Amino acid sequence: MSSRSSSNRLLVQYWQDIAPSDRLAHLVRDTARAYTRALQSRLAQHNIPFSHWQFLRILWRFDGLTQRELSERAGVMEPTTQVVISAMEQRGYVGRRQQAGNRKNKHVYLTVKGRALESVLVPLAQETNVLSQQGISEQDVQVTRQVLLRLLGNLAQEDSLHAGSA
Repeated sequence: MSSRSSSNRLLVQYWQDIAPSDRLAHLVRDTARAYTRALQSRLAQHNIPFSHWQFLRILWRFDGLTQRELSERAGVMEPTTQVVISAMEQRGYVGRRQQAGNRKNKHVYLTVKGRALESVLVPLAQETNVLSQQGISEQDVQVTRQVLLRLLGNLAQEDSLHAGSA
């Protein structure tokens, strides 16, 4: 038995038997970590670190962002983005360049190699999602999406209230 499956079994046992009424935030965090571990193991088969996946996902939709914009979208600090983008650049997945008329900001662009990874890696994420939704009706999946989006919206609203008072 892998340590990942053992860890997930312990989490399921905890939530079902020990603390079924523990805070929702903890359940969401544990579920997110289980998703991450499941995807990490699939990405590792292609020698892709999860940190690269996070930025590739964003760049596949919004190619040419600045490092600051990438940091904001990924929810990580700029120094972390710098390190990951440098590693991705060494692997030939991205390149950085300035846009005409703007010498201050460097924008991150996918290379042909980085763009090609989409057709290889996205199915791994889709597989992880299908696996996680086994035995759950489409209606329940949609309700879960709505609830999670509402939770996220509530927290975003709270963030903006506190940002306004700072």
